[in-house]
Amino acid sequence: MSISYNASTRVFHLQANQTSYMIKILDSGYLSHFYWGRKLRGRAQEIRYLDHTVFSPTVVGMDGKFSLDSCPTEYPAYGNGDLRVPAYQVQLENGTTISDLRYESHEIVSGKPQLEGLPATYVEQDSEAETLEITLRDELIGLKVILSYTAFAQYDAITRSVRFINEGIAPLKLLRVLSASVDFPHNRFNMLDLAGSWSRERHMQLRPLMRGMQSVESRRGSSSHHHNPFIALLAKDATEDYGDVFGFNLVYSGNFVAQAEVDQFDTTRVSIGINPFDFSWHLDSGEAFQTPEAVLVYSSQGLGGMSRTYHKLYRSRICRGKFRDEPRPVLVNNWEATYFDFTAEKIEAIAKVGKELGIELFVLDDGWFGKRNNDRGSLGDWFVNREKLPDGLEDLANRVRKLDLEFGLWFEPEMISPDSDLYRNHPDWCIHVPERARSLGRNQLILDLTRQDVCDEIIKMVSNILSSAPISYVKWDMNRNMSEIGSVLLPPHRQRETAHRYMLGLYRVLDTITTKFPHVLFESCSGGGGRFDPGILYYMPQTWTSDNTDAVERLKIQYGTSIVYPISSMGAHVSASPNHQIDRSTSLKMRGDVAMSGNFGYELDLSQFTDEEMELAKQQVALYKEIRKLVQFGNYYRLLSPFEGNEAAWMFVSEDQREAMVVYSRVLAVPHEPFEKLQLKGLDANADYIVIETEEQLGGDELMYNGIDIPLLQGDFQSWLIRLKRVD
Repeated sequence: MSISYNASTRVFHLQANQTSYMIKILDSGYLSHFYWGRKLRGRAQEIRYLDHTVFSPTVVGMDGKFSLDSCPTEYPAYGNGDLRVPAYQVQLENGTTISDLRYESHEIVSGKPQLEGLPATYVEQDSEAETLEITLRDELIGLKVILSYTAFAQYDAITRSVRFINEGIAPLKLLRVLSASVDFPHNRFNMLDLAGSWSRERHMQLRPLMRGMQSVESRRGSSSHHHNPFIALLAKDATEDYGDVFGFNLVYSGNFVAQAEVDQFDTTRVSIGINPFDFSWHLDSGEAFQTPEAVLVYSSQGLGGMSRTYHKLYRSRICRGKFRDEPRPVLVNNWEATYFDFTAEKIEAIAKVGKELGIELFVLDDGWFGKRNNDRGSLGDWFVNREKLPDGLEDLANRVRKLDLEFGLWFEPEMISPDSDLYRNHPDWCIHVPERARSLGRNQLILDLTRQDVCDEIIKMVSNILSSAPISYVKWDMNRNMSEIGSVLLPPHRQRETAHRYMLGLYRVLDTITTKFPHVLFESCSGGGGRFDPGILYYMPQTWTSDNTDAVERLKIQYGTSIVYPISSMGAHVSASPNHQIDRSTSLKMRGDVAMSGNFGYELDLSQFTDEEMELAKQQVALYKEIRKLVQFGNYYRLLSPFEGNEAAWMFVSEDQREAMVVYSRVLAVPHEPFEKLQLKGLDANADYIVIETEEQLGGDELMYNGIDIPLLQGDFQSWLIRLKRVD
C-alpha cells in the first residue's frame, strides 16, 4: 500500500517509491506535519513541541503550554495562534478573517481523481498511485476543506491540492488559497530557484536560508520569464549527486508565490500556490474552489536525483496525447530568416533546402494573417494575408508537403491588436478597466478569457484555420504580461478573480483545441520561456525554451531549465551567426551540439548556407535522427555547471544503459590549457563502452570514476560531442 492510517497513533503514512510523508491528527483535531524524507518502515514517535508560549498564543482548551505557533502544522490557518505565514485565509461576511479548521474524516482511494478545470498529474492505472483526502471543517462558518495527497508508487513524488467548499449559509471570500505548506524542523538548507528575464530565463540562484521570508513570485498574469513556479531546499552538504533535496513545483501558468519562512525557532515553513497579491475569490453558499496542484519531490541523491524524478513524472504523467512518447521532428522555422518579410516562393525555397538537409517539418511563423507586416496590428484577424500568400495557406502547406515535409504554423490566439478588425468590432473583448487607459505591450492587448463568448470565438477561429490546411504542428505564442486587470462582465466583488479566471478560460480553450486536433504537435511559447511550467505541458508537450538562440547563452538557459523540466519539453534551434539577440558569433558546430541537447531545429535562412555549412548541417540532422530518442527520453545527467565556471557539460543515458551521449562546451579559450578529464555518470560500471567517434574502448567504471580526456580545443566558443555504445 502507498498510504496507510494507524488508528491508534492517528498517523497517516504516505509512501512514494523511496519516500515517506507522515501526518498526525492531534487530540485537538489539528493536523500536524510529522515527517518527509527517506522511506521509513512506519513507526511513529511522539511529536516534540517547543514549550515557548510567552509571545505565542496558546490553543483554547489545551494545557496552556501548546501553541500552534511552534507546531509543525500541515495546512496552517490565519488568526488562531499560528503567527507564521498561513496557507489560507478566509474573510467572513462580518469582515473578520479568523477561521479554525479541525479534522472531520478521511478517505483513501486507489488511483488519482482529476482536478476540475485544472491541469494535473494523472495515472493510467489505479495501481500506479493512491490518494488520501482529509476533510477539515470550521463548524462555526460551515467551511469544508479537503486536503488531497497522491503518492506515486514508482516515483519519489507526492502531489497536493486543496478544495474549499462553502457549506454555510453566508458567503465567504477566499483571500489566500495556497496549494501546499510544509514545516521543516530546522533551517539548515540552501534554497534554489530559477530566475531571469526575457532571453535570460531560468538561471539558477542558490542562497542560504535566513530568518525571515525568502520568496519568488509572479504578479504578471503568467508564470513569467522572471521567476519559475519552483523552489527547492537543499541540505547544506547536498550536491548534484548526493544529499537531501526537497522540490516544490506548481502545476499552474498564472500568478504564483513560492516561499520559505524561517521563524524565531529556526524552523522553516515552505509554501506554494496562487499568489494572494490582488487575488480574492467570492464563495457563495454551496460553491467550491479548487487550488492548482503542487508536485513535491524528495531526493536522497542530490539535485540530479530530484531532476530525474521530475523528468520521468512529467514526461509520462503530465504530458499527454499522441506525441507524449513519440520522437519529435527536426524542424526549420522561418522567423529569424525572414521575420515579417516573406512570400510563398521564399518560404518554398527555404523548405527545399530543408528537404536536402533531411529536415522533417517546416514552420511558418508570424506574419501570415490579416495585414500583419509588423508587430503593430492584426492580432485577432486569423485569416490569410493574400498579399503574401495569394493562393492561400492550403496552397503553401501543399507545396511544403510535396517536398515530403510536414507543415506547421505560428499563432498568438490570446492577444488582440487595437489595429485589427476584431478590436474594431469588439473593443470590450480585451482585459481592461472601464474609463482607464489601456496599456499596450508589444503593441497589443490581451483577450478576456474570463468570458465564455471570447473563449468560444478563439476556439472557432483557431479550429477554422487548422481545418483549412494540412497542418501538423502549432507554435502557440503569448507575448505580453497583464496590466489594467479587469473584466467588464464580472461584478465588482469578483474583479480580483480576473487573473485566475483567465487561466481557467485558457485551460478550457487549450483542452478543447488539443482534443479536437490530436494529430497536431503543439509547442507553447511566451516570448520564449515566459510560460514554461507544468500547467502548459499538460496541454502542449514541448515549449520554446527561450527567444535567445545564442549557443553560449543557451548553456545556462537549458541547464537551468533541466533542473525541473524534461529534455523532451525543450525546443532548441540553430540560428544565424552573428546571433540576432546578442550579436555573438559562434561556430555552426557549437550551435548544433547545444541545440541537439533538446528538440532540435533550425531558425535561419538555410538558402544562405555555404557548401561547407550544408554538409555539416546534413551531418547534424542525420546524427540527431540517430540519437533523438536518447536525448528526448533518456536519463539526463548534469556534469559541469555553466553557472560555476567557463565550462558546461551534460550527458544522456538510455534507460538500459546501452548507449549514451556527452556534450561538453567551453566558453572562452584558456592559455596554456591543462589536461582535464570529464567524469561521466549513469553508466554500467561493470560494462565496457566504445567511444563511437574514436573507436576507443573504456570501462564504465573508468569513465565514471577516472573520467575521459577532454580534447584540447582551439579558440573561444568550442564544443565536443561523443557517443558511447555498450559492448555486449
